[in-house]
Amino acid sequence: MTPELTALTLAALLQVVQFVLMAVPANLELGPGKTASARDRARLGGSLEDQLSDKTARLYRALNNHFEGLILFGIACTVLTLSDEATPYTALLAYTYLAARVLYIPAYYFGWRPWRSAIWLVGFLATTAMLLAAIA
Repeated sequence: MTPELTALTLAALLQVVQFVLMAVPANLELGPGKTASARDRARLGGSLEDQLSDKTARLYRALNNHFEGLILFGIACTVLTLSDEATPYTALLAYTYLAARVLYIPAYYFGWRPWRSAIWLVGFLATTAMLLAAIA
């Protein structure tokens, strides 16, 4: 397995960890009656995110943000691997993305400003550089 695919696998496992970090307090705060329902806004009195505590809502948003970032990162890792364009440079970029995503969780949870955005940007730029390396 290429280092890029290893980093992608670890990023996917990080997504699982993020889900648990968000789901446990969300279920404790809202109860299974709400979290296991169809989540119709009218029946629940609004969105579930709006009913979470500030920190649990931050975990929810960080989880969704990672879903968004994981799409581009997955494309970059796949293209680099399938095109046999993976290099030590792209491996470094892949692990930079992963490190940024790990740091992003506490940055978002604790509201580190402007560091949360800077950490996000590092991961985004690493992914962008991987995509550019694939077509260079």
